[in-house]
Amino acid sequence: MNSPFFNALARVPDLLAAHVLLAASALVLGLVISLPLAIWSARRPLVARAALGFASLVQTIPSLALLALFYPLLLSLSAMVGGEIPALGFLPSLLALTLYALLPILRNGVTGLNSIDPAVIEAADGVGMTGWQKLLLIEAPLVSPVLMAGIRTAAVWTIGAATLSTTVGQPSLGDMIFAGLQTQNWALVLAGCLTAATLALVVDALLGVVEYGIAHRKRVRAFVALGILAAGILLALTPMLPTGQKSVVVGAKGFSEQYILARLIGHRLERAGYRVTYREGLGSAVAFAALSGGDVDVYVDYSGTIWTNEMKRSDVPPRTAIVQGIGSWADKTHGIRLLGSLGFENAYAFAMRGDQAKQLGIRSLSDLVAQAPALNFGSDLEFLERPEWAAVKRAYPLQFKSAQAYNPTFMYRAIESGRADVISAFSSDGRIAAQHLAVLSDPKGAIPGYDAILLVNRAHASDDRFLNAIKPLVDHVPVELMREANYMVDRDTHKKSPEEAATWLEARIGR
Repeated sequence: MNSPFFNALARVPDLLAAHVLLAASALVLGLVISLPLAIWSARRPLVARAALGFASLVQTIPSLALLALFYPLLLSLSAMVGGEIPALGFLPSLLALTLYALLPILRNGVTGLNSIDPAVIEAADGVGMTGWQKLLLIEAPLVSPVLMAGIRTAAVWTIGAATLSTTVGQPSLGDMIFAGLQTQNWALVLAGCLTAATLALVVDALLGVVEYGIAHRKRVRAFVALGILAAGILLALTPMLPTGQKSVVVGAKGFSEQYILARLIGHRLERAGYRVTYREGLGSAVAFAALSGGDVDVYVDYSGTIWTNEMKRSDVPPRTAIVQGIGSWADKTHGIRLLGSLGFENAYAFAMRGDQAKQLGIRSLSDLVAQAPALNFGSDLEFLERPEWAAVKRAYPLQFKSAQAYNPTFMYRAIESGRADVISAFSSDGRIAAQHLAVLSDPKGAIPGYDAILLVNRAHASDDRFLNAIKPLVDHVPVELMREANYMVDRDTHKKSPEEAATWLEARIGR
């Protein structure tokens, strides 16, 4: 079948394997921490207050924020010990999800132990049982049904929260959900959500059988359910088994152009004999850190982003000088090789509806200053926290009526519907022309150039086979074709997938 939904399902096995590995590891680690802590807490009220208080505090932190917080923490720790502690991918995801799994296991364990009839404990003491004997023969069997309920809750929470690990560079079913939301590929979103939900329901049902078997002393039923669960995990992990084929990771940020370019690169590497996987939906800081740390082998970034975010530069030299400066800095400080610009620029560009801009007489950011207090501003998820926004505000004292961050797709919908009057658009976006938006000029040159640049990590910086596969893209992707490819994915009707748009673009550039 060639339906969008069945095409989306083709991506499930690899991402499901990564999702299961992460969720299972976090749950096991949560059990290793929670079980002894629950026993200790049940015997020491002060420990119980501290442990349950901490676990409850963790639950008040949004899971996405908790995942993000581990990035600077691990980065700082790695610098302190002088080692290579991975700040992205599996480790931060594992630590964050483990913390999320603690509360239900810990609380149910403490509650179950404290609810045991004191007379039972006294009887055990009366027959001379040791502490370990009481724990293993009396307390554990009595508390197990209550504890299993907590484990079931932790398992469902962990499987659901694991979808957010995409944002810190860990593959998961969230890759499909985030990519589908950005490209409005609802089949992709549906496939990702249904797979994650099915996984959670199946695991919960099997753990429920274990809980029933323990409560009703049906050990065979409990062991069979555990066996099925273990076999299912092993089966889900089979796509992660080594195949002997070289594998490379192509990174992408969280918008349509990046998904298209990732596949444009991936197609060429596949023809060169590499097995290609994609790490998508990455934030700007995460993407560069993933390349520097070896979690991503190649991706396309933008010169202005590296210049301001990574190099912390506030000056705005010519575009060619920025690209040359980045190439020298990246090689010297991170061993990253800049192969060159793809041939187009995707700069931040303030845009308004054409008719409104004409009515208000706004053609530039200077003109916008006087009208801004009556206008609503919409940006992508990063822009309001980026140095470029600070630079624009220094050059032009803009004070908008309101400022709201959106997923890029919904940012364009916001200006189309009137919820936003001005947006931080992207100059290579086909929706600018399709929605008849007016791009405002930047007479003071506050916004640096944003040439699309091809970056390769240290491991492949001198790999001729790898470099020769992707070098032909340098200087051969004109902005007109990039806009058209972007619009294929972003338009409301007759939409194309990033894969289809990349194939179309490749045919047009003839490389």
